[in-house]
This record gives sequence, C-alpha cells and structure tokens, in this order.
Amino acid sequence: RQHEGPRRVKRAWVIPPISVSENHKRIPHLLVQIKSDKQQPGGVIYSIKGPGVDEEPLGVFSIDKFTGKVFLNAMLDREENDRFRLKAFALDLGGVTLEDPTDLEIIVVDQNDNRPLFRQDIFMGRVVEGAEPGTCVMTVDATDADDPDTDNAVLRYSLLEQGTTGMFSINATTGEICTTRPGLDRETVGVYNLTVQAADMSGDGLTTTATAVIYLEDINDNPPEFTKEEFSMEVEEQAAGVDVGKVFVHDKDLAGSPNWLAKFTILEGDPEGAFTIRTDPYTNDGVLSVAKPLDHEVRDRFELTVSVQNERPLEPTAPASPRALATVRVRVRDVNEAPVFRENPRRVSVLEGAPPGTPITTYTASDPDTRQLQTLTYALLYDPADWLQLDPHAGTLRTKRELLHPSAFLQGGWYIALVLARDDAEPPLSATGTLSIEILEVNDHAPLLQPPAGVVCGRPGRGGTLLLGATDDDLPPHAAPFHFRLSPQHPQLARNWSITRFNVTHAVLAVLVELPPGPYSLPLLLRDSGTPPQERGQLLNVSVCHCGRDGTCEDGVLAAATAGAGITLGALSIILGSILLLLVLAGLGAAWARGRRRALRKGLLQRSGDDMRDNILNYDEQGGGEEDQDAYDINQLRHPELFPPRARPLMRRDAPLSSATPPAPRKPPSSPSDIEDFINEGLEAADRDPSVPPYDTALIYDYEGSGSVASPLSSIVSSLTDEDQDYDYLSEWGPRFRRLADLYG
Repeated sequence: RQHEGPRRVKRAWVIPPISVSENHKRIPHLLVQIKSDKQQPGGVIYSIKGPGVDEEPLGVFSIDKFTGKVFLNAMLDREENDRFRLKAFALDLGGVTLEDPTDLEIIVVDQNDNRPLFRQDIFMGRVVEGAEPGTCVMTVDATDADDPDTDNAVLRYSLLEQGTTGMFSINATTGEICTTRPGLDRETVGVYNLTVQAADMSGDGLTTTATAVIYLEDINDNPPEFTKEEFSMEVEEQAAGVDVGKVFVHDKDLAGSPNWLAKFTILEGDPEGAFTIRTDPYTNDGVLSVAKPLDHEVRDRFELTVSVQNERPLEPTAPASPRALATVRVRVRDVNEAPVFRENPRRVSVLEGAPPGTPITTYTASDPDTRQLQTLTYALLYDPADWLQLDPHAGTLRTKRELLHPSAFLQGGWYIALVLARDDAEPPLSATGTLSIEILEVNDHAPLLQPPAGVVCGRPGRGGTLLLGATDDDLPPHAAPFHFRLSPQHPQLARNWSITRFNVTHAVLAVLVELPPGPYSLPLLLRDSGTPPQERGQLLNVSVCHCGRDGTCEDGVLAAATAGAGITLGALSIILGSILLLLVLAGLGAAWARGRRRALRKGLLQRSGDDMRDNILNYDEQGGGEEDQDAYDINQLRHPELFPPRARPLMRRDAPLSSATPPAPRKPPSSPSDIEDFINEGLEAADRDPSVPPYDTALIYDYEGSGSVASPLSSIVSSLTDEDQDYDYLSEWGPRFRRLADLYG
C-alpha cells in the first residue's frame, strides 16, 4: 500500500482577511465570494455566522447561500468595531457538512473622520512675574479617536492668539507652554489668555481649539510711596488714644498681599513717644494716633518724619522709592483744662476737741491753662459731720464745731472731706481733692474701774484676792498701762489691803489681815499713761465672806447677795424710791377704777323705778317652765297689815309630804318697812325646822332628760364677767349674804 502523506486543504476554502473602509456609502457592497471544491450534483448551500450576522450588531453582513457571495449591508464605524470575525459553512442539500467551517475576518479600514478633542476647554496656569525665558508654565493635552497607528491620530499643537507681546510659545508635539522672553510684569499685564490649537494628520488634518489662561504671581518689586511729601493735622490737647489723621501711600503690588501691606515708622520729631502710627488693613494708609496726653502750654507743634516700607522685603531687582519718607506737621489746639490738686489726698492733723474757728489747712488747686486768665473757686463737696468751713476764694479750711472721740464720722481716727475746685471758663471744669484730717487723741478721760465691786475671802493668802480692771475712753498712748493705788487720804487702808500690778490693764487687790465678813468700801485712785496723765478717785465695794478650806466663800448665796454691795447707796435709794412710787401709783389707779365701777352700779340701781324684790320668784320645783311662776306676793311684804293671819300655819313647799309642820307660824313684822327683819325671821324659822333640809344644802331632783332646746340660765349674763360686776353691796343685805359678799365682793 502506498504511504499516505498529510492531508492538504483546498485553497478555495481558505479565505484571507478582507479589508473594507469605514463609512463606505455604496451599499450593498460585495466583499468576497467563497467556494467549496466539493461540488455536489444538487449544489452546495453556504452560510456565515458571527458578529454582524446573527450577533450584535445584526444585519451588517449577508451571504448568497447558492453563490457564496458575502455582502456589506451597512456603513461601518471603525471607532465602534475595527474588525469582524465570522465563520463560513458549506452544506449539501441534505444539511450534511461538506467542509469544516472556515474563518472569515473582515477588517475595517480607518478614515480621518474624528477631530482632536482637548481634555478641558480652559487650562489654568501660573507663573511669577519677571520669570526667566524658557520657564514652563503648563501643558495642554488633546486626544483623537481615529486609528493611532495612522496619521489620522497624529496631533500637532500651536498658539493661534496671544496678543502682540509674544511672551509664550508651545511645543507642537507635547503641548507644553513656556515663556519665550523676559519682561513679565504683573503690574502691566496680570493675566494672559492664549488660544491653543490641536490638528491631526500631523497638523494638516482636522483641528480644534482651547483656551489657556496664565496668571502672573506677584512679587515685591514695587516699594510703597507716599502720595505727597508733607501732611498737616490738628489735635486737641489732653486727648489720648484718639486718631489725629492719615498719611496716604500707594503700592503697585497686589492689594491685600504681604508685598502690598505697608509698615510705618516715626523716625524723628517725637522723642517722648507721644504719637503712634499704625496701618489701616483695608486702605494701607498710615493712621497717626496720640499715645500720651498733649499739653498745649508745654508744646503746641510737632514736626514728625515718617517712613514707609512693606512687610515683606523688596526684591533685589526692585528700584528704590523716591517717596519713602514724608513730613507730618501736627498742631496742638488749646482747650480748657480742669484744675489739678497737686497733693491729692492732702493729709493734716488736728487736736481732738479743737475749738470752732481753728485753722486746719489751705487746700488749693492749680489751673493748667497758664495762657488763659481764669479764677478758681472752692466748695465743700463732702463734709458728713458739717464740721468744716471753707473760704471759697482762698481755699482755707477752719473748724466749725468741736469734734471729739468717739464719733461715727471718724474712720480709724481720720475724718475724710472732699473739696471741689472749679474754674470760670465756658463750660466750667472742676476737680475734686480729698482732705484726710487726723484727729489727734487728747488725754481727756481718766480710767474707770471695772467692775466697781467684788467678793473676796476674808483670810490672807489663798482666796483673799480680787482682780481689778479698768477701761479708758481715750486711745493709745493716752490709755493703758493703768496705775492702781489706795487713796493716800486713808492711810489706814494700807494695813488691811494691798494692790499689786497684774498687767497693763489689771491689778490684784489682796487682804493683808483676816477680816470679819461684811461689806467694805475702799477709795482707790486710777491713773492712765497719757500726756498729761489723768487720775480719778473711785470707790470699790468689796464683800468679805467666810472662807472655806479651799479659800472660797462658804456661803455662795451670801456671796452672791453681798456682791450687789457694789451698788452705791445713792443708786440703791433711787431704785427703791422708784419702785415704791410705782406701787403707790398702781394702787391709786386700781382704787379709782374700782370706785368708779361701784358708783356706776349703785347709780343704776337708784335710777331703776322697779323694786328689785319683784324679781324674787319661787323656783324650788322643776319642770314648770315659764308658765309655772307662782311667785310670792310682794304686797305682803310691803303691807302685811292688810291681810289677816291664816287659820293654819304656813307650810314649806319644799318640805317632804311626811314632814311635820313648823311649831309656830311666821309673823309679819310690826313695821312694814323692816323687810330685812322679816326675811331674817323666816330664815331663822326654816333653820330651826328639823324636818326639812336648809336652803343652802344640795337637793336631789329627778332626771330631766338629755338636753333642752332652751338656752341655760347662765347664758343670760354670759356676756358679763365677774370683773364687770360689783358685789360689794351684798354685805349690806345682812349676815346671810355675807358669805356671798366674801366670795364675790
């Protein structure tokens, strides 16, 4: 068998790549015809598949299934699809594959149908003024959608417009913009607007433009300059912290930048530092101000030399300024100034108790307005004790009245007054001076013994001492130390008593011999340490008590009582007399009020036309109420002779039923007017009756019930108190009413 070599593919079925130009307008356009070598009697069926046929984009390509011709049915865009890869198939009429599928590649050929595009419409760049030639500022950049492997996408850059200066150039290939010549000056041209062009086909194809904006950055190449060489201003004297005026400058550099901001300095004409100058941050002008009050009388004109420069140093290439210095002339205007007390406060001294009219001092002020004729007058602005009098023209102060210690107007021994000085200008001005007057202490008070009494044990040694003290209304050095001693007029006291110093304000009184208990009065002399010293004789009342074992008084009550011996006899008499007088006045007032009430009540009884005896009713039985008023017939008391005696004796209505009758009936009095005797006889008969209880014993009655709608009898006079009633007249009714008179009278 003959060896079989590799199988060879028929050339007719191998299809080379097919190129077609984009934007081809004659459609349909025959691209290629494919053909299979395996012809069948019935023919071959051709087909293609892939993008542009049965895949997106659909319908771009088609094939004649009997002839194998492939057609272009739509315009192509290389920027969307630069090539299509299809599969070609050959089948018999029964659908059986005759050939293996083969590749059919269609390449879209580029055309220059896209202009270049800049990445932005406006490009921004910055460069400092005065930059050297060749200083690059920025780079512009453009793109082209055409095939980068063809001239359709080869770009070239150029500057179409930059004014007449020609300060910049652009690299045609890279698009970098640089300076080409010196002389960039921000103060001349601050911003450059350039028109940049990009063209494809190496500069011969489609074009597009953009704008390049270049800002010049400022440098301090211009010094500040005064607008003129001299400035004139005015200011009032005594005005501090006020603005006098402005000096104006001009700077060509960028406003608001450190290259523009000015700094001012006063070089000459102000050795005392009376002025300051600062920069107005908004206008860059110099503001001259007064730092210290000016005095027209001392200096009325100033001529200042002021310099100006920038906060940031000038560039070495900057020219020097011919107007960096200026002269400022300031005139000080004279105004009315207030008087001035050169010594404020003024301190003087006056002796305590100085008599009225004593000169104190002359307190005057001076007027700073020496070039004006003015007169000063004075007045007291503050004199709380009304102690001073002031000469309104000379300013001399004198005492008006005596001022002594202690006083509520003194503060630590000082008296404070305010003096007002006023000129006669229009309007007038005034000043206040403080006058501090020290009231010098005078020794005009002697020490006073405190306390003036005490209790000691009458035995020498332990317990036989008493601590003495003293006070002085004077102030140091006219007070303590105090000196205590027994009166030399009574030398016998030194045999029983002694006084020794304890401290500067106290001394110790000691018993030298045993003394009997009782009160003792010791005359003492107390002296202070003032100049001259003051001495006073005083009486010390000492109560001597029985001594216990520990040196204390045995009878504390006696000691406490006798401690009051310190009160002088005169004072005790005054106290006792006052107490007695008060008691007498109180007794007289009470007697007068009591007599007045008694006379009032007796007058009421005498003025009454009714007989009080008509109101004596018999209420010895319960339950009758208002209708049961079986009263005694008072006519029997008035005229008993008109009624014959009864056949049977009178019965006691309050007696029990089983009780016996009285042994004898009551007889009316022989004299109808002697009613008291008649009543007394009836009472005596009742008292002697043994069958009934007396009237003044408690009687037992039946239960009346839980209450009554009627008010109690006690409510009739509930509005009156016992203090309003006078029951002394009960004693005049006889011995039977003496008990009531004792209870209520």
